Parts: sequence; structure tokens; C-alpha cells
Amino acid sequence: MYGVGLGPGDPSLMTVRAVQVIAEAEVIAYHSARHGRSIARSIAAGHLRPDHIEEALVYPVTTGTTDHPGGYQGAMEDFYAESAARLAAHLDAGRTVAVIAEGDPLFYGSYMHMHKRLADRYPTEVIPGVTSVSAAAARLGTPLVEGEEVLTILPGTLPEEELTARLASADSAVVMKLGRTFPAVRRAVERAGRLADARYVERATMSGERTGALEGIDPDSVPYFSVAVLPSRVDARPAPRETGDVVVVGTGPAGPLWLTPETRGALASADDLVGYTTYLDRVPVRPGQRRHGSDNKVESERAEFALDLARRGRRVAVVSGGDPGVFAMATAVLEAASADPYRDVPVRVLPGVTAANAAAARVGAPLGHDYAVVSLSDRLKPWEVIAERLHAAAAADLVLALYNPGSRSRTWQVGKARELLLEHRAPDTPVVVARDVGGAEENVRIVRLADLDPAWVDMRTILLVGSSQTVTVRRADGTGLGEEIVWTPRRYPEARSAPGPDVTAPGPDTAGPDAAGPDTAEPSASGPGPSPES
Repeated sequence: MYGVGLGPGDPSLMTVRAVQVIAEAEVIAYHSARHGRSIARSIAAGHLRPDHIEEALVYPVTTGTTDHPGGYQGAMEDFYAESAARLAAHLDAGRTVAVIAEGDPLFYGSYMHMHKRLADRYPTEVIPGVTSVSAAAARLGTPLVEGEEVLTILPGTLPEEELTARLASADSAVVMKLGRTFPAVRRAVERAGRLADARYVERATMSGERTGALEGIDPDSVPYFSVAVLPSRVDARPAPRETGDVVVVGTGPAGPLWLTPETRGALASADDLVGYTTYLDRVPVRPGQRRHGSDNKVESERAEFALDLARRGRRVAVVSGGDPGVFAMATAVLEAASADPYRDVPVRVLPGVTAANAAAARVGAPLGHDYAVVSLSDRLKPWEVIAERLHAAAAADLVLALYNPGSRSRTWQVGKARELLLEHRAPDTPVVVARDVGGAEENVRIVRLADLDPAWVDMRTILLVGSSQTVTVRRADGTGLGEEIVWTPRRYPEARSAPGPDVTAPGPDTAGPDAAGPDTAEPSASGPGPSPES
């Protein structure tokens, strides 16, 4: 059995090997819809002989409905099984079978369903073919990927939200299987901010080929055999703008694994990146993109610099660690943008994974109930204010996420905070000491509050201090969380004097934060790297 790729449509793009195999085969099989026309057969028609045995594998359903008891999937499973049996009969009789397919047989091709059912029973060879992706790029005459860019290939049948997320984070992309999916694909491309450079290719290399800007295509004119192409960003010329914009993004606590798709898209589409050099180093270098690194102590200057770039028509991404809205750059940018001459510059803030959430996930769920986020740095607020807030949060029995606990020049705050918290918490209250979460030097330990050693703490560390209800449990179930986990029950005892934590399973009226409305959004915090005020 041969799986023969015929290329995108032009018979002259068939490979020499494909022509040889068709000539040697006794049986030529191809898929088609109920109307009986097969694109694969039309491509190979010039190489078919009268003595070829032709097997037309006609789909029972394509875009319509079916009364099969197993629905669409059941109908297709039966069809593939029947088709494989027909081909197996020829193979058992000693005949050579060539299953021809447009494009490449193993690239969204129908042949693969025969391959999976027969290749383990009969000698099989797959002949690769030029894909529609390569053909579309060639017909556009535009580089598809260059250097270290990554090509993303997506079926247009994906949900619109999923398409939007993937396109927003893509360097370059091709969306296949358009037709009826085109309106949703176009919306996804636009929401991902890529409509201006998106291209359209219909029936590449075939009769009736059409190419053009995706934005101007009539949805009612789009056939199934068409693709949307988001070409390489290298050498892309942004449309001239009188005023640019600023987006403040969070890179999470460490490297690329912590970026959201929306943040990836904003970073990729920016003309300029502005930020503390340590955080800029987390962002991949892109040709044509300007990077403006600076020291960590110049927040206001950095914000105004970014806004000035935007006033000159540049699209600017201000890069923070963790989440930009907590102890990070969003405040500085918004403060500057609220004053003249920057009031008209568009500014957006995109969330990032916080250090508190990252550290909590490493040990379990210590933030499962109400918690407070406090910075121990007294650079921008007096220690007396910090102490008052620690007293209040501890007295309220809140779990605490303590940011900026210490640095080379601030060494006493952790010890003082421990003393203060011990006035309200038992000595064996669990404390998560998490350093460089997600980084090469990650170190996470769980200690008793009474045993917390300030020497363990620096500016790359965050502390999570449990409440009276927080539980530490030893497990060995291979979950990846380690032998010791920490969690705080979502249900709180009705009486504060109730002994021990209430670990009763939450009822239906205790929906977690994922079910909360916008007015109950979870607090967030910046990454565990150096803070802007260090």
C-alpha cells in the first residue's frame, strides 16, 4: 500500500516518486464527497490508465447531518472501517494499492485513516507531497517563517476563543479549513490584532486561484479549500500611526512558560520594549524590535519614556515581572499617563502570573481562603504602616503573602514581622519560603513560623504565612507536589474557638474564585524577582 501525496493542485507539482508509484499501482483509491468529484483524482488524472482499478471512497456525510445511531463520529468510523476492508481485499489478492491524496497524505489528509488501520498489516510507504501551506506562501511571495520564528498551523474549526488565543501568541500562522468557518476566523484574527497583515489564498496553484488581503474578502465567497496566512513578522512594516499605544505586561515569575497567550501577542507586536533589564532578558529578541533596558530604580522615568515613544506613533510594551498591577510598573505608567501631556495616549494593562500564586501552586493551595498581600519594603511607606497592616491582617486570621521581604540593605524586617505575627499565630503555623519560583535556582521549603530564619530570605523570595486553619499534610502519591503539601480550607468555622481546621467539603453555596463575579477578583502580586523599589 502506498499513501501518495499529490501536492496542492497543479499536476506539475507532483513529485517524480508520486508519478512512479501511480504507474506501478494496480489499484488507485481516492476519497470524495457524495457528488463523486475527487480533487485528488483530478490532479492525478493525466497519469491514470484504463486498466487501473479505481476505488472511490465516498464519504457518507460531509457538511450535512446523519441519522447514524452513533452520530457523525459513528458514521465516519463505520465508513473508514468499510473503506479499509475494501482496500485490504485488494492487498490480500496481491494487488498494489495507491491511495492518492491532495497535499501531503499525513497532513490533515484522509489517507491517514487508512494508514492507521492497514499499515501494521501490509508493507506500506508514504510519498510526501507539497502542502497547501507551502503553496499558499509561494503564491503570496511572502516569507512564512524566518530565523527563530515559529509557524503555527490551525484548523478553522477550532472555537473562536481558542483561535484568538493561539493567533495572539503566534509568530506566523496559517488557518486552514475556512469555508463556513471564515467569519469566526476573521473575527479571531482581528481580535488577535493581526488583521492588517493577514492574507488570504484560495485554491493555491489550481484553476480559480485567488489571493488578497484577508480584510477585504467577502465571507460568502470563501470555499473550504482556502487558507488565512499570517506571514513572518521579520521586515514587516507597521502601518504609520499618529499616536501609538502602551501596553503594560507581566512576564510571570520566570521564563516563557509563565506567559499568557495575550501577553505573548502584545510582546510580539510591539515596536519597542521598555523595562528593567532583568525582565527584558526574559523576552525573546525579535528582528526590528527596539529594546530599552534600564535600572530597577527609575520607574517614573521609564514610564514617561514609554509614553513619549507612544506619542511618536510607536507601539510600546512595558515589561514587568509577575503581574504588572501589583508592586510593579502598571501604577507608574498609569500615574504618568494621568497627567499632561500623556492623557490621550492609550494604555492597557495585561495580567501576569503572580509570585504568590506561583509559590502557592508549588506546595498545594495555601491561598485557598481569604488572604492579604503586603510588601515588607519600607522604601515607599513607613515601617509603622507595615506593622499596623500586619497586625490587622494577622488579627483577622488571614493568610499572608509577604513580598519584598529583604535585600542587601534591608535585613531586619523579616525577623520583626515574625515577632509581630507570633503575637497572633501559633509557633507551628506553616510558612512557605519560596525563592526564584520557576527559575534555575528555585528553592521552596515549608517551615514553622517560629523557625523562620531571615537568612533564608532575599529579594527573590516570597513568604506565604498560613492562617489558624492552614493545614500541612505529608503525602506520597506521585502528584508532583512533593511529600509535604499545604492547603487552607475554603470553609471557615462558624465559631472562632472551634478546635482545628474545618475540613468539611464545601457545599454548593461556597463556590470558589473561579465562579466569582468581577467584583470578587482575586488579588495578585508581582514576580519574585527584584522589585521596583529595591
